Amino acid sequence: MSKPPIRIAALYQFARFEDPSALRAPLLAACESNAVRGTLLLAKEGINGTIAGSGEGIAAVIAHIRMLPGCGAIEVKESRAATMPFNRTKVRLKKEIVTMGQPDLDPLAGVGTYVAPEDWNALISDPETIVIDTRNDYEVQIGTFAGAIDPQTTSFGEFPEWFRAKRAELEAEGRKPRIAMFCTGGIRCEKSTAFARAEGVDEVYHLKGGILNYLEHVPEQDSLWRGECFVFDERVSVGHGLAAGTHGLCRACRRPLSEADMAHAHFSEGVSCPRCHDERSDEQRARYAERNRQARLARERGEEHIGRRGEAGRDG
Repeated sequence: MSKPPIRIAALYQFARFEDPSALRAPLLAACESNAVRGTLLLAKEGINGTIAGSGEGIAAVIAHIRMLPGCGAIEVKESRAATMPFNRTKVRLKKEIVTMGQPDLDPLAGVGTYVAPEDWNALISDPETIVIDTRNDYEVQIGTFAGAIDPQTTSFGEFPEWFRAKRAELEAEGRKPRIAMFCTGGIRCEKSTAFARAEGVDEVYHLKGGILNYLEHVPEQDSLWRGECFVFDERVSVGHGLAAGTHGLCRACRRPLSEADMAHAHFSEGVSCPRCHDERSDEQRARYAERNRQARLARERGEEHIGRRGEAGRDG
């Protein structure tokens, strides 16, 4: 059986870029000349993103990225898709490649101990281990590891405050935290474990390569993962073996939708879903409906509609 034709590459590397703006134009040119689409973020702390294209195109862009300062050994998480999951190519300059709001935190100065997917089950099955899902609430809702704590954050910037409160709660109970953290592809854990260590927690672990690495390498029959994993592209979610999941995406609020959500009376393609229907006014929903109509007409004409161009940036 042949592989799906589109190669998807999720990547990140903490590095020290003196002038990220000087790297932007050559990187964008490398993507465009090789018909590679997706989003790449550049900041003084490194690079982060997800791109898709032909095997040859992705290989060329990865080769370019490996030439950037500190990126020679960048690890790339790959998967396949039958159709292109992105509408355009974007290379953006940011203050952080994953926003935590801790500008003095340097993951290169020390992160938690990496744990291979094959060793993860034993760690999180130990009752003395406190397992923390560092992702946002809408991601956790569709899947997580059995027994993991959900911080119920709406953005990664809320994590430091939550962590400090949780640590104080545990220490008040007389528990010395031994923490295992995980996220989609590993990048958020680079920061969250570095933050925990900076806060004085010594025993901190994180899942190497994140949930995606675990789902790729741990057989479903041995897995402690429950549900699907949200991803920041048009696939929306994946399961074991990185097979495409069952979730759709609300184009209004960018939250994942189950089959039940899409059958709900408050779901309207491109307009609203059960989660965001009451968060929007009638005027906003009318505007979304018109945007969706224009996008549909553009697709029927074989054109790209500007209202459809935005993809969620990778925040793995």
